[in-house]
Amino acid sequence: MTEPAKLTIENLDVLSEEVRSDGGPAAATRAFNEALITEFRANGGVISGDFARARFLLLTTTGAKSAKQRTTPLAYVPIDGRILIVASRGGAPTHPAWYFNLVANPIVTVERGNETYQATAVSLEGSDRDEMFARISAKVSNFADYQRRTERLIPVVELLPIAP
Repeated sequence: MTEPAKLTIENLDVLSEEVRSDGGPAAATRAFNEALITEFRANGGVISGDFARARFLLLTTTGAKSAKQRTTPLAYVPIDGRILIVASRGGAPTHPAWYFNLVANPIVTVERGNETYQATAVSLEGSDRDEMFARISAKVSNFADYQRRTERLIPVVELLPIAP
C-alpha cells in the first residue's frame, strides 16, 4: 500500500499534477484523499496543518457505471447560503469522475463538519454559473488558474439539502 502523503499545500500542488494527467488520480492521490477523509471524520470535519483554514466537505456519489459509493474530499465555497463545489480537476481537459457520477445520479451524501445529509447536486448553468464562478474565484484564486489551463467550461455545482 502507498504511504499517505502529508496533508500539506506543497503535496497538494504535486498531486494536482497527477490528477490532471491522462491517467487520472493514481495511488499517491488516493492515499492523500484517504488520509484527508480519515482525519476529517476523526475530528468532526476539522483538518489540521496547512488545511486548517480551508473549507472541506466529503461528497459521496454513486458511480455512473459501477453503482458503487465513492467518497471524495472537496473544497467548498459558501455564497449567500448556497454550498458550491467546483469540478476543476486542477484544470485538466476532462471533468473529474465524481462530476460524471453526480450527473448520472444527482442524489449525493454530504459530510460537512459534524453534519451528514442527503442533497441534490445541481450543475449551474448560464449567467448563474458564470456569476458564482467569478465570486468563487475571487475567494479562491486557484479556480481561475484552473480555468485558464483548460478549454472546457469548469462546472460549478450547488448542493441542495433534501429535507428529512
